[in-house]
Amino acid sequence: MDMTVLHLATPTISRDLSPTGGQLLWILDIYGFLIAGFLISMGTLGDRVGRRRLLLIGATAFAAASVVAAYAPNADMLILARALLGVAGATLMPSTLALISTMFAVPAQRAVAIAVWMATFITGEAVGPLVGGALLEFFWWGSVFLIAVPVMLLLLITGPLLLPEHRETRQTGRFDYVSAALSLVALLSLVYAVKRFAESGAGPAPLGFALVGLAVGTAFVRRQHRLDEPLIDLGLFRVPAFSAALSTQMLAVCGLAGTQLLLMQYLQSVHGLSPLRAGLWTLPAVGIGIGGTLLAPRVVTRVRPAAVVGACLTLAALGAALIVPAGPRDGLAWAIGGFTLLYAGITPILALTTDLIVGSAPSERAGAASAVSESGAELGLSLGMALLGSLGLAVYRRRLTDSAPADVDDATLSEAHHTIGGAVSAAEDLPEPAAAALVDAARSAFTSGLTTAAGLTAAVLLATAALAALMLRGVSTVDHGEKEARSAPPDPERVAARGD
Repeated sequence: MDMTVLHLATPTISRDLSPTGGQLLWILDIYGFLIAGFLISMGTLGDRVGRRRLLLIGATAFAAASVVAAYAPNADMLILARALLGVAGATLMPSTLALISTMFAVPAQRAVAIAVWMATFITGEAVGPLVGGALLEFFWWGSVFLIAVPVMLLLLITGPLLLPEHRETRQTGRFDYVSAALSLVALLSLVYAVKRFAESGAGPAPLGFALVGLAVGTAFVRRQHRLDEPLIDLGLFRVPAFSAALSTQMLAVCGLAGTQLLLMQYLQSVHGLSPLRAGLWTLPAVGIGIGGTLLAPRVVTRVRPAAVVGACLTLAALGAALIVPAGPRDGLAWAIGGFTLLYAGITPILALTTDLIVGSAPSERAGAASAVSESGAELGLSLGMALLGSLGLAVYRRRLTDSAPADVDDATLSEAHHTIGGAVSAAEDLPEPAAAALVDAARSAFTSGLTTAAGLTAAVLLATAALAALMLRGVSTVDHGEKEARSAPPDPERVAARGD
């Protein structure tokens, strides 16, 4: 909810705090940046200091930072509060997933628990804009941050009573702050490069940050090879199920995020739906996605994960392909129907791949494996929005140049090239019929950008389905650890305790 609820509050924040354009971007982006940068470090830290302890520390910090954000008197304070929220959020996500892996040792139970965990993300994404819109209807912009406070307080009260503590006692060395800093710089540089590329296209800044991220990331990997107790056990990537699940998850999130970004603009800017109505049109997809996510663990007890993941990705690819025929006037049914199938196919995969990633790691590395899973999802999210968003924008600009009315001057056309919203604003200053012609051309051009990106998404998801079916073919419906437990000889102490 905290990722999506702020978007609705942006106009009010702009009016009340008067941030610059750069400050507004930082208010929106810094939360996600710092979550992505700190996930790996916090996952490993939880393995060492205790996963419940880190979760409760993070909950305290998240509640406090939410209050600071809600009552921030200026843009700089709000940026700082959002940064603290990002760091605190990075402690919550891997801690909860690692605790689940500890609490549910039986693979089938763990799979169901992770599916429920993933369903809460889907629910939060859906209700965030609705709850935020209701709060903004009656209260000031800061109220959207206070949503988290009662939730965190409930966690602080019930967590010590209900959650077991777990830390890995076999890790005796000190926490490697150098590795943590290297991972932070590498991930932040790469994510920022993707963001800049999405905003301004290829140029010195995105390339420079990408090179810095790759160089620091290489140094991080080399350091992990030399350490006895690395921040990330690189040996995990040699486990086929781990690598296959991680790459599948990243590509699936990439396709969903990029297509969803363009689709929401299509619903509002091409078909004229309000943000609330556009959000309501996606609720059927969310409901089906939650049902599929909760059903998936039961299916993989009877069908191999490779077949389930491949079938879900194929369904998602079909959904993306159905968006391709959408037009600027009569494409609403194609777009909504296709997105529903796309969403219904992707969301169960996220739960299954997360379970495979966590289940492939030894228990002492559950926090680190959880953080890698979350980092892969964050990177897929950024790549999808940047790459597919940039593709859609490039097609939009080219088609608009070809189809714009001849009597539109270069300055107006340049303004219309930025976004479809810019085209609508620019058309307001034109006489008829040039204004209507420019808006129609912009809507048609943007639709072409959406359908091109959807076609590419369909192709990528089909290729990912084939890759997942190939790489996951050795993963059976019964976890290997469960097989070993069944085949192991009886424990004499347990036999004596039972009186057998």
